[in-house]
Amino acid sequence: MSKKRIWLTGASSGIGRAMAEKLAAQGHLLALSARSKEPLQELADQFPGQILVLPVDLTDAAAVQAVGQQIAHEWGALDWAILNAGTCEYVDVDTFEAAMFERVMQTNVVGTANCIEAALPLLRKGTEPRLVGVGSSVTFCPLPRAEAYGASKAAIRYLFQSLELDLARWHIGVSLVSPGFVETPLTAQNDFPMPMQVSSDKAADTIIRGLEKGKREISFPGPFIAVLKLLGSLPNALRFAMTKGMARETSEEKQS
Repeated sequence: MSKKRIWLTGASSGIGRAMAEKLAAQGHLLALSARSKEPLQELADQFPGQILVLPVDLTDAAAVQAVGQQIAHEWGALDWAILNAGTCEYVDVDTFEAAMFERVMQTNVVGTANCIEAALPLLRKGTEPRLVGVGSSVTFCPLPRAEAYGASKAAIRYLFQSLELDLARWHIGVSLVSPGFVETPLTAQNDFPMPMQVSSDKAADTIIRGLEKGKREISFPGPFIAVLKLLGSLPNALRFAMTKGMARETSEEKQS
């Protein structure tokens, strides 16, 4: 594969970090973004001359635009923009918090939109350009406690599938990544079983291979995705009957 100019967000840990290491090892030029500068600088030191260190809070629209201007100044264009950054919080219905939805949507949806605004002018000047969004397998089937996270990732799915239609006129490819459970610092905080969990390295390999092939959707691991899609395709009453047992007891129910 020819060497590409790639902007990768969420590059400080987890899937983003693993992708950054693998793409840099392949010789690509990388612009790496995350809130923390230090992990990005560590990678830049390992691959001198290949990496732009561009720490940013993606919810700050002006700061994201400044990152786009820095990339434009250095390279003039982008070939891939991989918008991987995101967050996750789980809902407890007995302490339902609307502010959680605002936090998750602000990072996962508005932050992604800020990046798209900055990336599109650069992708239009790129070679075989591709815009990549990271959604989630949770969009294939509603799951308990995932109301905020799942809603944000459903928005990402709709956003990128719609963008594919509008960006076709500029020959910008669009890919949506829909992972299952991946070993990351974020999932390490989960206090529930995570079936068929894969490593960040394996996830990164799967994503990069899919992008090299120009895939529209990259979802994994296959068996887990198949189960979720099957459950999600069932009539609502049957789907509800088969998944309601996953819900946790509320604190009131535990006390009764």
